[in-house]
Order: sequence, then structure tokens, then C-alpha cells
Amino acid sequence: MTNAERAMVLLLDGEGDPGEHAAVDPGAHGSSEGFILANGQYDEYPNEDAVAIGEAFRIVDHIVSEGSWPADARWVSDR
Repeated sequence: MTNAERAMVLLLDGEGDPGEHAAVDPGAHGSSEGFILANGQYDEYPNEDAVAIGEAFRIVDHIVSEGSWPADARWVSDR
């Protein structure tokens, strides 16, 4: 999901799976708002849990084409 500047990139194994998410900088400060979910919920996420939109596209492209996270992408397991 995205707010057009940053994106929360999640990789899930199925419904109910907490999954894994990309993290640009585990020590980043602040948060970004404007993430609107399909159910209309308006969310805000810590910047350590979201990546710049260009990085999000690169990560998603790699996951779709290769089936795994890019080797240089930081990610966190939420399982």
C-alpha cells in the first residue's frame, strides 16, 4: 500500500499470515500518513516500516520476476 511518496511492501503466504515487510532504515525516525486501505481506514506508518515509492517498485518487480526479496533489500519478518 502507498501514500504516493512511501509504500508499505508486504509479502504474505496467505490470508491471516502476518508476513514480512520491507524496511528502508530500521532506525529511521518519524512517520508517514495518508495510507488509505480498501475498507476506507486511514493509516499512518513509522518511516522505518515504509520505503520510498521508487524503491517499492524495484522490490515488487524483483519479487514478481524472481519470487524472492532482492538480495540488497532490508526486510523484517512479522511472523
